[in-house]
Amino acid sequence: MEVRAFQWKGDSLFLLDQRVLPEKELWQQLKDYRDVAKAIKDMAVRGAPAIGCVAAYGFVLGVMKGEDPELVYRTLWETRPTAYNLFWALNRMRKALEEGKDLEEEAKAIEEEDYRANKRMGEIGQQLIPKGARVLTHCNTGALATAGWGTALGVIRSAHYLGKDVFVWVDETRPYLQGSRLTAWELLKEGIPHSIITDSTAGFLMRRGLVDCIVVGADRITKDYYVANKIGTYTLSVLAKVHSVPFYVAAPKSTFDENSIGEESIKIEERSEMELKFIKHVPIAPDGSPALHLAFDITPPENITAIITEEGIIKL
Repeated sequence: MEVRAFQWKGDSLFLLDQRVLPEKELWQQLKDYRDVAKAIKDMAVRGAPAIGCVAAYGFVLGVMKGEDPELVYRTLWETRPTAYNLFWALNRMRKALEEGKDLEEEAKAIEEEDYRANKRMGEIGQQLIPKGARVLTHCNTGALATAGWGTALGVIRSAHYLGKDVFVWVDETRPYLQGSRLTAWELLKEGIPHSIITDSTAGFLMRRGLVDCIVVGADRITKDYYVANKIGTYTLSVLAKVHSVPFYVAAPKSTFDENSIGEESIKIEERSEMELKFIKHVPIAPDGSPALHLAFDITPPENITAIITEEGIIKL
């Protein structure tokens, strides 16, 4: 059975709580748009495409229950500042409301389009993955981060199902450990060979010639191809450039912000230092020490080999 991050049931939204994976598979039932907003903000659901889909259903819940559409829109809009799919989906839902469209059908269309885009990205992107490749990936970009199949991990899955015998290096992805908790969990379910590594191991593996390519996702891509993604992505791109390792980004067109140019146009989310200083409520740093927790960084186009979309490959 394919992994799903969320399920719409007509009058409520069910979310697979990604904060407690892999220990528990816990589903939350959300009946109010405020609960949806909190789930996005608290990272019960994460991954730019999944956030966009879930926000669309949150908009449906709010309007369905007679709430002020503008308040619903603004509440959901303010949950996460970097992932562009959130704003793209909400703008589409507001436009659908203005045009008198069926909002539930519009949200379903957003979900279905994302799934089809992911499958198409996988078909296109796997062409870049050599047979027997050792692929390094960062954060989680699989079914859990999307409407299904995945972006960067979807490319890897497609290569796997075509019998390319890929092996995946899984960056743990501090501080939220989306790699070791979520990506590894998905790869286990798929039966794809892999090994978890600390984020700081990646460069040495490249120096040893043990990485054939890197495939990552994206939370926002500007018109001139600056890519915002999970913190640590920029570092990987620099290491890849030094070691002549192809560096690929996989993202649907809904992640492209055509109104932004240059890295200064991207707002980087800064999250609570508590997420950095604690793991599962266990302190791992002195209480009196301050911490800077940037959730994303920005990779310039000169560090990117190509961007994989559902419409084709953009070579940079």
